[in-house]
Amino acid sequence: MTQIDFYTHVDDKLKVACALAGKAFTRGLRLTVYCPDAETAHRIDRLLWMTPSTGFVPHCGPDDPLAMETPVIIDCSGDNLLHDEVLLNLRPESPQFFSRFQRLIEIVSLEDADRSGARERFRFYRERGYEIRTHDLRKPGA
Repeated sequence: MTQIDFYTHVDDKLKVACALAGKAFTRGLRLTVYCPDAETAHRIDRLLWMTPSTGFVPHCGPDDPLAMETPVIIDCSGDNLLHDEVLLNLRPESPQFFSRFQRLIEIVSLEDADRSGARERFRFYRERGYEIRTHDLRKPGA
C-alpha cells in the first residue's frame, strides 16, 4: 500500500519540493514531481539547477531521451509515468494514479485555499484506508 506523507505549514512549496527531491536523490530513490502546469514545471526545473547550492539533482521531463536514467522527473501530464517509487504531488487534486507509487508526498502551504484542498485530499486518502504521516515544518527537526 502507498505510504503517504503530508508536509504542512510550508512557506514556499517549490523550495520544499526541491529539498525533498534532493533528499530522494541522495537516498537513491526515483521521484516524479507532478506539477499543475508547464509554468510550475519550468520553475521547478530552474530551482533544481540551483538546489542544493553545492550540488546538482539530475532531472528532466518524462519525454527526454535520458528520462529512463534520470532520478527526478518533472511532469505536468501524468501520461508517461516511468517508475513507481516516489510521487510528489503539487496539484490541487489527488492524482488518479497515486496508488501505483510506493510513496506519495503532499506539500501544504500556509494559504487557505491550499490548506482546504489538502484537507480534502487527506480525507480522500484516509477514507480509502491509507495510513498518513504528517510532518509539521514549523517544528524543529521536521
